[in-house]
Amino acid sequence: MSDTQILTARDMDIAAAPAASTAAQRVASRMTVEIADVGRLAELRPSWTDLLTRADVPNVLMDPAMVQAAAEVFPQSQSQALLAWKPPVNGECQLAGVWAFSVGRPYQSAFPVRMLTIPPGPHRYLATPVIDRACLDETLDAMLDALADDPNLPKIAALDAMSADSPTMEALARVLAARGSSPCWLEQFRRPKLASNLDGKSYLEKALSSSSRKKLRQHRRRLSEKGALSSVVASAPDDVRRMLEEFIQMEASGWKGRQGTALLSNADSAAFMRKSIVNMAELGCASIHALYLDQRPVSMQIVVRAGAAAFTWKTAYDEEFRDYSPGMLLLEDYTTTFLADKSIAYVDSCSHDDNGFMSAWSERQAVADIWIDARRGGSFAFRILSSVQKRYRDLRALTKNVYLMLQSWRKR
Repeated sequence: MSDTQILTARDMDIAAAPAASTAAQRVASRMTVEIADVGRLAELRPSWTDLLTRADVPNVLMDPAMVQAAAEVFPQSQSQALLAWKPPVNGECQLAGVWAFSVGRPYQSAFPVRMLTIPPGPHRYLATPVIDRACLDETLDAMLDALADDPNLPKIAALDAMSADSPTMEALARVLAARGSSPCWLEQFRRPKLASNLDGKSYLEKALSSSSRKKLRQHRRRLSEKGALSSVVASAPDDVRRMLEEFIQMEASGWKGRQGTALLSNADSAAFMRKSIVNMAELGCASIHALYLDQRPVSMQIVVRAGAAAFTWKTAYDEEFRDYSPGMLLLEDYTTTFLADKSIAYVDSCSHDDNGFMSAWSERQAVADIWIDARRGGSFAFRILSSVQKRYRDLRALTKNVYLMLQSWRKR
């Protein structure tokens, strides 16, 4: 569908929109908010790094380098970010919050409607804004005011995988209630998370059954009989760049390639991954964990960092070695590495749900897909669109469950 055919939620409810301000900046609750493009974001590395030390939820998908990669690869998406600043002290302002977004049709949307989509880019694993934990409510209120006042932006935002059990979400609920609006919860799920004071050996002994551990030891031994088996962690930019290409080729050779969901299946997705991971590696915020048999990778995991949080963003394995559980063998290795790294407070699995091999991690975090309206009092358009979208998502989920049930019966 062309851009000229896409409606905006604002157009559907003109009467509900407040008078537009002449600048994309507003002071609300003594907080200044600007709507910044990628050029502005590129200047913010020191402020971003400082904010991560104070943030309630570190989110790597809000990282200026990530947003810049999305903006360059997908220029039509108009990737930008809300930047909230505390009042100046001794002449200097302190960054209080970053909430990046793009503009376009939301994921799994029932409507060809332009909205704010959060986070920007094609891989939407966490929508939570990065906000100073000491000023969550006032920062969110000022950010929503900035969106509501901007004449060029849609007023409805689709948050894909918002952290649902965090103080940031609690603050957003309070702020929306005070503004006379309510979020629409489309889907909620829990996904694996690694957060423990145990060492790797003790954690895996607790997380995995004795029979599972025995089977993995057998797989590791049998695989090592085929050649030199080594666990590698690459963090130098040149090493990350080289191993990323190995990752992309491995993924394309497997089931994702056959289904058309591999990175190489879409030139823009591959370009975004290359640009974002290399950018992050140059900043010391990306690494690739891999299990090699001689010089051949059999499983790989891309990891990105935001402050004390790590994110296992993408994983792939060589299907020729599927009988040896290469993904689980590598999970054993990087779980031990993560738990030994005292700079890591927790690891977000970036899984869509609680299925898959990463469910071996014992901890869980709640996330949710949510739509919100930035306008005070909400709008009729939001109430109609979100209500229909909720029914649409529920129907999709029901259809998927029925399909999986039928597939299970056929295999019996």
